[in-house]
Amino acid sequence: MKHTCFFFLVLLFAACSASDDAPRSEQIRADLLNPDCQRVLVASHRADWRGWPENSMPAIESAINMGVDIVELDLQCTADSQLIVMHDSKINRTTTGKGLVAEMTLDSIRTFRLKNGVNIRTRHEIPTLREVLLLCKGRVLINLDKADRYFDLVVPLLQETGTTRQIIMKGRKPADEVRALYGQYLDEVIYMPIVDMNDSASVQLFSAHLDSQPCAFELCWRTDDTYVKQASALAQGKSLLWVNCLWDTLCGGHEDDEAYKDPDAHYGYLIDSLGFRIIQTDRPEYLINYLQSKHKR
Repeated sequence: MKHTCFFFLVLLFAACSASDDAPRSEQIRADLLNPDCQRVLVASHRADWRGWPENSMPAIESAINMGVDIVELDLQCTADSQLIVMHDSKINRTTTGKGLVAEMTLDSIRTFRLKNGVNIRTRHEIPTLREVLLLCKGRVLINLDKADRYFDLVVPLLQETGTTRQIIMKGRKPADEVRALYGQYLDEVIYMPIVDMNDSASVQLFSAHLDSQPCAFELCWRTDDTYVKQASALAQGKSLLWVNCLWDTLCGGHEDDEAYKDPDAHYGYLIDSLGFRIIQTDRPEYLINYLQSKHKR
């Protein structure tokens, strides 16, 4: 009996050690794939754009270092088919240059510098997707926005850098269409449906998506949370729910700026009353500190 107990403890220790040795991104992925996850995952919108130029390498590094679970980044494609991390189709707003990304080569785009949040030139360049994937490898999950437009270019980079299992894509396409388009990649790349929860028909759409058993949904709603509550009840034990707190019409008025004044009434309500376990935010550090104070991290 003593030998049996000893052997069991050795196996348990080995399993725990293997789990501890897993890359942080795999631990986050395991939480995301767990429909009963109670830890709240934090997604940082355009990385730490309040501290650094949005979608930049230092903004991503800063977000990872503060402990976010997911960085949301945007893709554009240059004239020579190079993927860069940038929100706008033009470089005018965020860089020292002007012009459409699709009409410029990577070399020409690299001659400009990113601007910070008060429109001042910095020393930072527009990063390529490959550079960002290598920076994030094993450290964090990545929500690639607008990636479906260039998926044939994205996939080889994911495979080359070994980051396929870190990628989240979201969209409003029907589940069967998504499976037809991306089915061969969905064992590793995570796809989340986006559903606008503003009427009773949206609950039926949500229920139809639920049949395909996605690990999570992004829900958006303007004001009334009646339909969100219905979706939350349907998702219980099946899928996690993601909310964007970036502005009021995405989250029924529970945006970051309101949560900054009264986090319990907004972040707390989203978590405890509506059941959200993934929050995308423009204030990642503030949200992380709040969650830690509530033992949700």
